[in-house]
Amino acid sequence: MPKAARQPRAWQRMLSGRRLDLLDPTPVDIEIEDIAHGLAFVARWNGQTRGDWPYSVAEHSLLVEEIFHRADPGVGARWRLAALLHDAPEYVIGDMISPVKDAVGPNYGELDRRLTAAIHIRFGLPAALPVAVKKAVKKADRISAWLEAVQIAGFSAAEADRFFGRPDATLTEGLQIRLRPPAEVRADYTRRHLDLLSLLP
Repeated sequence: MPKAARQPRAWQRMLSGRRLDLLDPTPVDIEIEDIAHGLAFVARWNGQTRGDWPYSVAEHSLLVEEIFHRADPGVGARWRLAALLHDAPEYVIGDMISPVKDAVGPNYGELDRRLTAAIHIRFGLPAALPVAVKKAVKKADRISAWLEAVQIAGFSAAEADRFFGRPDATLTEGLQIRLRPPAEVRADYTRRHLDLLSLLP
């Protein structure tokens, strides 16, 4: 009798010593230090940004969490944590601009979904976010993309409006994109994560 086909294994060794199977991730193999380190070294916009440092996914995630909170100052720490972690899978699968993700097809989305679920469970969030929370995080993500586009990615305001929508000025007032060394961003991302965890019941 032939043996049942086994799913291929695709694990990566993390700096924490964990071995994360990217095709079948488990929450016990996920550490915030690995996420923060990876995201701090993944460049947004394929690195096509002005400045002497790349604009990292970790920095972007900090900005999205800030915008998410501005949009709803009474939102709980649990959902702010979800906003901070919204791109966390990219610490191992990298960042691609949305048109490329669409071209890659559903396999990328499924990989992202599995990693997201494992990350959420590891940090006490539901595997899948409530629809309203997911929409609010996506809105903050698009506002962040608009800011990044006009401040560091070479877009005119008109172009950014066309691709991302003009954000409410009250949500962007005083927000300035920062380009910093990865080690500094990594530390801030880790610290923010711990701060939000400490506020959970």
